[in-house]
Amino acid sequence: MRKIPMRTCVVTREKLPKKELVRVVKTADGVIVDTTGKVNGRGAYLKMDKDVFEKARQSKVLERHLEINVPDEVYDELNKLL
Repeated sequence: MRKIPMRTCVVTREKLPKKELVRVVKTADGVIVDTTGKVNGRGAYLKMDKDVFEKARQSKVLERHLEINVPDEVYDELNKLL
């Protein structure tokens, strides 16, 4: 029996299967949305939910977690994934 990889959403603090989350990564080039889950760099997971994305934008939780300014384009890209 194979274990399902669980990750924690930085907004809701829920432990969810990796497939129900999206990863945002700080790379040398800036901040990107990692749809593959394999990009090198410091990452933070968000639940795939429009309300969660909006709370992340308002509370700046990604900026604190990744220690970098997160541009609005990243949040726009997250909303396009839904």
